[in-house]
Amino acid sequence: MKLSAELKALENRLGHRFGDPALLVRAVTHSSMSSPTRSDNQRLEFLGDRVLGLVMAEALLSADKAATEGQLAPRFNALVRKETCAEVAREIDLGAGLKLGRSEMLSGGRRKQALLGDAMEAVIAAVYVDGGFEAAKELILRLWGDRVTRVEADARDAKTSLQEWAQARGLQPPKYETVSRSGPDHAPVFTISATLENGESDQATAGSKRLAEQAAAKVLLDRLTS
Repeated sequence: MKLSAELKALENRLGHRFGDPALLVRAVTHSSMSSPTRSDNQRLEFLGDRVLGLVMAEALLSADKAATEGQLAPRFNALVRKETCAEVAREIDLGAGLKLGRSEMLSGGRRKQALLGDAMEAVIAAVYVDGGFEAAKELILRLWGDRVTRVEADARDAKTSLQEWAQARGLQPPKYETVSRSGPDHAPVFTISATLENGESDQATAGSKRLAEQAAAKVLLDRLTS
């Protein structure tokens, strides 16, 4: 299979020459473009998430040999979460190579955090299947760069931080509710509210419930601590 100009450029940015270029094509194919003859990237995403997790766990243990499990866990979460994957994807302009359906493309899918994060994990899996674990490890460590060594020791996701903020003030954990859901089934958009026992509340919108909950927690926490 011959890669398109966009995917050839992406392959160069990845720094991995695919023996089976079809793997890269599948890794960048969103479900909105899938068909009986064209596979999407969901299965690769599943695999890539696990490969990324193993590489990050090894890297963190190597970077800080004295850290406890309690110290390592939040650093690990910060490095493998979708937001970080999407950030890395933007740095290599992965969005330019995504294969999207018309509606997803018109709605700005190449810039959506959820799509970019999923595609980044799928690309990791494609490299793993094509070149083995060492090739995937080299790719991850190169693209993640100094994130491994500069990730904060007390890194917490927004939901955990908001819960700790509430508990420190004698409040129950925040509640998350779906305010609205829109968009097609293959690309839903969720608006989620985060509400504390004292009535403080904020909401945010994202391409998955998990990301919307994180975003809502961050908006609320930022306002409460500013």
